[in-house]
Amino acid sequence: MPMNLKSPYRVVIKFSLAVALLVATAYGASRLKEAPQGQTRVAMLVAKMVERFHISHQSIDDDVSEKFLERYLKDLDPRKLYFSKADVELLRQKSKSLDDEIKAGDVSFAFTTYKLFTHRLLERIKKAQVLIDSEHDFNADEEMVVDAKETDWATEAELDERWRKQIKYDLLVLKLGDDSDADKVAEDAGAVKRDDEDAPAKTLAEAKKRLHKRYANIVTMTKQTEPEQILEMFLTALTTTFDPHSSYMSASTLEEFQIAMRLKLQGIGAALRVTDGYTVVAEVVPGGAADADGRLKEGDKIIGVGQGEDGEITDVVEMKLSKVVKMIRGPKGTVVRLQVKPADGSETKIYDLTRQVIELKSSRVTGEIIDTGKRIEGRREKIGVINIPSFYRDFDAAQNGVADASSTATDVKKVLRSFASQGGVDGIIIDLRNNGGGALIEAIDVSGLFIDDGPVVQVKSSTGRVEALDDETSGVAYSGPLMVITNRLSASASEIFAGVIKDYKRGILVGDTTTHGKGTVQSVRPVDTEFRLNKSEPTGGALKITIQQFYRVNGDSTQNRGVTTDVSLPSLIDHFDIGESFLDNALEFDQVSPADYAATAAVNPEIISALKKDSQKRVLADKGFQRDERVISRYLKRKNRKTVSLNEEEMRREREESKADKDEEKDDTEKKPGENKPKEIFPDKHYNNEVLAIMLDYIDLLHKGTTAKAR
Repeated sequence: MPMNLKSPYRVVIKFSLAVALLVATAYGASRLKEAPQGQTRVAMLVAKMVERFHISHQSIDDDVSEKFLERYLKDLDPRKLYFSKADVELLRQKSKSLDDEIKAGDVSFAFTTYKLFTHRLLERIKKAQVLIDSEHDFNADEEMVVDAKETDWATEAELDERWRKQIKYDLLVLKLGDDSDADKVAEDAGAVKRDDEDAPAKTLAEAKKRLHKRYANIVTMTKQTEPEQILEMFLTALTTTFDPHSSYMSASTLEEFQIAMRLKLQGIGAALRVTDGYTVVAEVVPGGAADADGRLKEGDKIIGVGQGEDGEITDVVEMKLSKVVKMIRGPKGTVVRLQVKPADGSETKIYDLTRQVIELKSSRVTGEIIDTGKRIEGRREKIGVINIPSFYRDFDAAQNGVADASSTATDVKKVLRSFASQGGVDGIIIDLRNNGGGALIEAIDVSGLFIDDGPVVQVKSSTGRVEALDDETSGVAYSGPLMVITNRLSASASEIFAGVIKDYKRGILVGDTTTHGKGTVQSVRPVDTEFRLNKSEPTGGALKITIQQFYRVNGDSTQNRGVTTDVSLPSLIDHFDIGESFLDNALEFDQVSPADYAATAAVNPEIISALKKDSQKRVLADKGFQRDERVISRYLKRKNRKTVSLNEEEMRREREESKADKDEEKDDTEKKPGENKPKEIFPDKHYNNEVLAIMLDYIDLLHKGTTAKAR
C-alpha cells in the first residue's frame, strides 16, 4: 500500500539520502564506528537530565534545536574552512527536528555530520598539501580575514581562495618564527608539559617541510577520533545552548576531571608529548615510578606498551596520545612494560615499571616568605606569599574519612603554620591569578581561615530560594594585613574568596581591573547512576550542569561583572576578550538582598585612594611597566583588526616588535637551557615587586608602623 508522506517526512528522507550520498564514497572503509547502543541511551538520559536539573528549567524545544545545530557546526568547523555553504544548507534542514531526536536518544545526526566533516577535512588537507609546494608571492599586498565572525560559509571556489591564503600565512609564520608549535600536544602519565615555541624555520623549504608534517598529523589525529569523543562534542553542543558551563563529560574526560580535583593519579610519573607521530618523554616527574627506576629519560621515544610482566607489546607509533596515556596509566602496584628508543640513539630497550600513586604537587598550594629588602630598597619586611592554583578537593577520600585527603583549605593551613613557625610575617599575599575555581566548599573553608564566623556566599537555587552558606568555625588562622591578587582568569571559587575579602573589608584586591565573572555553580552528576542505567552497559560519563547561581554577601552577583580590584596594574591580559561576558549564552548579572555580615575596618576609601596614588607614581616611572604599556598599546591597535597582512615585510616588522618586547622581558630569573632550576612561587619581576610595594604601603597605612605577626 503506497504511503502518503507529509512534507516534514519528505524533508527528513531527502536530508538522509543527500548526506548518505555525500559520504558514501569516502567512508566505505572508514574506521569510524556508528554510535553504540549504550551511547544512544546516554544521549536520551542527558536530555532528560538537562531539562530536569538545569537552573533555567528550559525545555529542549525548536529554539534550542536551532542553537544546538549551529553550535555543533561551530565546534566542528569554527573558522569555516571545511564545510561548504551547500553542506551547511543541507545540514540546516535538521534545525527544527534535533530536539525531538535527542530526546528519543537518536544521535545519528552527530555521526553523519562528523563523517561529512571528516570527508571535507581530508579533501581540504589533500589540496593543502599541494598548495604548500605551490608558488606564493610574499611581496603582494594582500590580507587574510582572521575573524570568523566576519565570514560566512563559503562556496567551493571561495574555500579554495581561503585555503590559498591560509597556507601562505602558515608558511610565513613558520618562516619568520614565533609559531606556537601546533604539532605537539602534551598529555599526562603523571604530569603535564607543553613545548616552548619553535625556532624560526630559517628557510622556506624548512617551513614547507614542517607544514606538510602538521597537516599530515591533523589527518592522523582525525582518523583516530573515537565515537565517545563525537558524542561528547555533540551533547556538549546541546548543553552549552543553556549556558557556557554545562557540558557532557565522557568517561575519559570525567577521569581527567577527577584527577584534577584529587591531584593524584596512578601511573609512572612522566609527562609526554607527540612529535612526528612518536610519543616522547617531555619530563620525568620527581618522586614518580619512572624517576625512582632511573632508566627513562627526557627525550626518549615510547614506541610500544605492554600490560603486566609478560603482556604483548602493542605498537603505539602514530597512536593518539590520549590512548597511549590510558595504556600507561593503571592501578597502583601493577606492571607496565615500555618499549623505548633512547634519546641517546642506543638500541631499543624494554623497561618494566611498577605503577604507583603520583601526586600532582605542581598543582597544590605553595607558599614562601619573601624578604622585601632583597627586592625593594630600604624595606625589610617579611611578606608571606601563598599561591592557590585551584580550589581542589578529593571528595571521595574526604567522605571516607581519609586523613590526608587533598584539600585546598588544609594545604593553606599548613602554609600558614609554616609561616608562624618561621617567626611570623608582616603581611600575606594570596595569589589567585589564573585560578579557574573548583570546589565551592573549599572556597568557603579557605575564606573561613581569614574571617570570623559569618556568611561567605549566597546561593540561589532554580526555585529562586536564596540561602547563605556560612563559615561556621569561630576564629581565624591569620588576622594580619592581607592582599589578594587576581586577573581575568580568576574565576568561580576564586571570585567567591575575593568577594569575601572585599565585602568584609578584610584586605585589598590588586591585579586586573576585574575577575572573570563566573557566578554559577555546577554539579557533576553521573549519567549511569542518575537514572539507574543498567550497570552492565558501559559507563555513561557525567553531566556537569549549572544548578545554582551564587552571590556575594553584599548581594551582588559576580556573573559577567566579576569582582573589581581596589588597585589595578597594567596587564595585557586585562585587554583580552576574556571573561563570562564574552561567552555565548552566559546568564545575566543580577542581585539579591545583602546577607547579615559585619565588615572590619581594615579597608576604607582613604586607604584605597592613597594606595592607588602611590602605586601609579611608581608604575609610571618603572621601565617594566613602560614596556607593558607599549605592548598593550600595540595590541589595542591590532585588536579590532579583522584581517592580517600576508606581506612578508609587514609581518616581519610586527614580529620583530613582538620579539623585542619578549627579549626586553628576559632576565636572570629565567631558566637557562639544561638548568634544573625549581619553579619560583613569586619571581623577582617588576609586576610582583610592585605588588610587594603596595603591600608595604598598606601595612604602613593600616598599622602606622606597628607590625602584626602571624600566629
